[in-house]
Amino acid sequence: MSAGVDAAPSPIRIQVENGPSFSVGPNEDTLLRAALRAGLAFPYECSVGGCGACRFELLDGVMDTLWDSAPGLSERDRKRGKRLACQSRPCGDASIRVRLGGEAERPPVAPRRQRATLVERRPVNDEMVELSLQLSDAPPFLAGQYALLFPQGVDGARAYSMANLDQGDGRWRFIVRRTPGGRGSTALCDGLAVGAEVEVDGPYGHAWLRPSTRDVVCVAGGSGLGPMLSISRGVLAGDAARRVHFFLGLRNEAELAAVREIDALADPRLQACVVLSAPAGATAWTGATGFVHTEVERALSPAGLAGFDFYFAGPPPMIDAMQDLLMVRHRVPFEQVRFDRYV
Repeated sequence: MSAGVDAAPSPIRIQVENGPSFSVGPNEDTLLRAALRAGLAFPYECSVGGCGACRFELLDGVMDTLWDSAPGLSERDRKRGKRLACQSRPCGDASIRVRLGGEAERPPVAPRRQRATLVERRPVNDEMVELSLQLSDAPPFLAGQYALLFPQGVDGARAYSMANLDQGDGRWRFIVRRTPGGRGSTALCDGLAVGAEVEVDGPYGHAWLRPSTRDVVCVAGGSGLGPMLSISRGVLAGDAARRVHFFLGLRNEAELAAVREIDALADPRLQACVVLSAPAGATAWTGATGFVHTEVERALSPAGLAGFDFYFAGPPPMIDAMQDLLMVRHRVPFEQVRFDRYV
């Protein structure tokens, strides 16, 4: 008698109400990432439960919730039956209700999950390090996109943007900031040894560099420095007439070593401005102080903010302030504003 062979599990099918259906593979970790790998224009921003952009309704079927208290859902959302696609894992065939984006919102590159090796760790300042990961089968990525890193021994993923340009060599560089009490950032900055492996999933994100003839404004806060370096590199590698205005918001003089990352770009088409929000009391700092978005307005309002393309990345208060500045107060067209929200 021949030995029986277990059949491979059938893929899970997800039906979008009045829309397409797609498969969820047996090793897929969330509904959102399965949808993006299938090429759907599923709404999302952070991919890790903080922003709430990937809300949907489960019409039929069963899904596990990975993070019950994810801040991306309000109590009102929960009472209305809303779920987060980035924190939902299908247990079987299901149907959902979600408003998909248009053709322009489809993932430009299908994300891929794989293991990567840390080949270099380099300090940026006392709080930030650059991690260089080598991927053996890396998909291409666009300037400004991010990836999800899964530190060993830490629940969930952490989102970080690539700081370099894709050279086709499988090298992805990330600037990671140590967060007090943050298990993920601590594991990556201090616990991941050179030569060790970490799971990486990407690329993701909507804030990638679009073709345009307008000059670009990059605004970075904290580890938002990474994607803005990538955007700047993309601009400077392209149209020779396009310029970059780079605004970097830091807290105090102790963080100024990060400015070397911008200085290393060394291009006459790049103009940089550093803003300290809390300089030391008895300081020799003579540069801009206060909020970085205030300096953006002061420096660029005479030229008219609507004449630029804006890219920004950083903590939620900075993102909110930049959105208000650009879209409410100065009426910059929506298609000229791209950002990543770190939550």
